[in-house]
Amino acid sequence: MGLIFNSSFGNVFRLTNNEAYKNTLFIAADSLSHLYNPNVGTILSWPAQVRKKVFYPHNTIIDNMLNLELLFEASKYSKNDVYYKMAVSHANVTAKNHIRPDNTVYHVLVYDDKTGECLSKGTHQGYADESDWARGQAWGIFGYTMSYRETGDKKYLKLAKKLTTAYLKRLSEDYIPFWGFDDPTIPSTVKDASAAAVTASALLELSELESTKKDKLFYRKETEKMLHALSSSDYLSGDQNDAILLHSTGNKPKNGEVDIPIIYEDYYYIEALIRLKKILTIETHEVVN
Repeated sequence: MGLIFNSSFGNVFRLTNNEAYKNTLFIAADSLSHLYNPNVGTILSWPAQVRKKVFYPHNTIIDNMLNLELLFEASKYSKNDVYYKMAVSHANVTAKNHIRPDNTVYHVLVYDDKTGECLSKGTHQGYADESDWARGQAWGIFGYTMSYRETGDKKYLKLAKKLTTAYLKRLSEDYIPFWGFDDPTIPSTVKDASAAAVTASALLELSELESTKKDKLFYRKETEKMLHALSSSDYLSGDQNDAILLHSTGNKPKNGEVDIPIIYEDYYYIEALIRLKKILTIETHEVVN
């Protein structure tokens, strides 16, 4: 819900201030809120899997951190703190249960929908349950950077930085991760440029949220390396198809969307470029003046 509506109607409302688009965001946020389970403290991610008695009775995926921005936005527009409280609860419970001691993330957790007990932890789209899935790590970095921006709670900033350190530590030399950091066939396996695009956008925001010049510069430089790689002939689509970027991987274990363009890869790549352009424009203006 958040990925679909906040990135479309949310951006159009931000640019036009047309109330009709804001109303659509309210409808989307209300729909999303119905997936929130107060006993668990998180949003249900895959209702269809629950109906099939798979990942049952309540599942939450790391990707769901991106949905929280819709709740935060709806809370600001409506002055309704219920959405805000849901988002904060989801971020807190996910931080408690999804993050391993080495600051890598699980993909999907299953909870008891009555008691909130965590029943199982796995990595459905990764190499193995205890493996580090590249895009899952990216979702975590983006989600907690955004959560810090929306709440000002420094525990989210610290977590975003820890997740980033773990990601960068395992990153390949060309700054585009293999789909799964623990795939034993590396380097003979596929990359996931979507994870690089998501991380690049997140780290540019993280660089702006950082208080020290040293940290700002570090995250900015790391992001520029990622964007240079994504903008190279190795990853740009050119005239091959209508996509901007190539070489993303959706679900390698199920042989789904392997080494192809994926729409959110393009979205976060463009978002990262826009963020960098704004930063460079401000810096240029400051130098001139």
